[in-house]
Amino acid sequence: MIVVAIIGLLAAIAVPAFMKARNNARRSACVNNLRLIEAAKDNYAIDYGGTNGTTLNWDNLCFYMKDLTNKCFCPAALSTARSPTNYNMGVVGSNALCLIVGDTGGHTTTNR
Repeated sequence: MIVVAIIGLLAAIAVPAFMKARNNARRSACVNNLRLIEAAKDNYAIDYGGTNGTTLNWDNLCFYMKDLTNKCFCPAALSTARSPTNYNMGVVGSNALCLIVGDTGGHTTTNR
């Protein structure tokens, strides 16, 4: 009985720590995706003469992003809600934004 109580206590301590670590990993992955989107926008602007304010879409960035299928959604999004609409890529010269709402979403490259 004491062994079961000790295992329960350890589980109660470990589970919140694992949840926090998972949320931190998702946030880091999202911020990394945002940085890749921003780099792709800058590269597109350099190659095609875009200036600040040039509007882009995902088709413009496909060439500049190696694995677009894994970088166009926030990892904090539910698996059924993962789509390119998770990110607002903005125009050239502005930061891309994560549109996932909640304590695990809403990431930007400035609020690490």
